[in-house]
Amino acid sequence: MPDKLNDSINEFRLAIEIELTDLISQSNQSSAERKPVRLDQQSVGRLSRMDAFQIQEMAKALDTRRQKRCRELNAALNRIEQREYGICEGCGDDIPEKRLQINPAARRCVECVK
Repeated sequence: MPDKLNDSINEFRLAIEIELTDLISQSNQSSAERKPVRLDQQSVGRLSRMDAFQIQEMAKALDTRRQKRCRELNAALNRIEQREYGICEGCGDDIPEKRLQINPAARRCVECVK
């Protein structure tokens, strides 16, 4: 872990943990939208069923993105524990603190992302 990040590491850890908590909460709140759509044609019209399917698919896609972000954030917490946080996996240089403030799960510096 770069020396200059030592002072900020607890702030990054807190930001990561807060984002993880928010993502898990959002996922739990949207679980009903991801449940299978009932095909009861007596109580729901064709267009309403199509809307329900669309809502379900959008909720599933959003949850997939949330789960991916959770994995990225957990990996960042692991890098903090391994004292490898803030080191670019591409070139081995320090990741600028501003980049980590924008995305605390960043694994690469801007040059290596290009």
